[in-house]
Amino acid sequence: QVQLVESGGGLVQAGGALRLSCAASGCTFSDYGMGWFRQAPGKEREFVAHISWSGRSVNYADFVKCRFAISRDNGKKTVYLQMNSLEPEDTAVYYCAARGGQRVGVRPYEYDYWGQGTQVTVSS
Repeated sequence: QVQLVESGGGLVQAGGALRLSCAASGCTFSDYGMGWFRQAPGKEREFVAHISWSGRSVNYADFVKCRFAISRDNGKKTVYLQMNSLEPEDTAVYYCAARGGQRVGVRPYEYDYWGQGTQVTVSS
């Protein structure tokens, strides 16, 4: 069983930055690709970013537009999402998720484990 705990969310003004963290336990962290998703009220959960088990391969949703960066520290069993130039449209609950295997996952059903989420609110 894999446990994931996100942190780092909060309230920030438009144009600001936040760094989300997701700490894993109960697993061999480097066995898993890691993803970030987000879900705004009344909307479906959507893919934000994915990083391979080694950290050498990263993928982003188009709307990220070079504003976000995903990274991981396998020694600390933690994945990060650095978010810059935040916009009110980025307001959502952000979730991290773990996926076994090497392939990139962009759909929620492709992930095996989920954290509880952390709220990000961007004011205009």
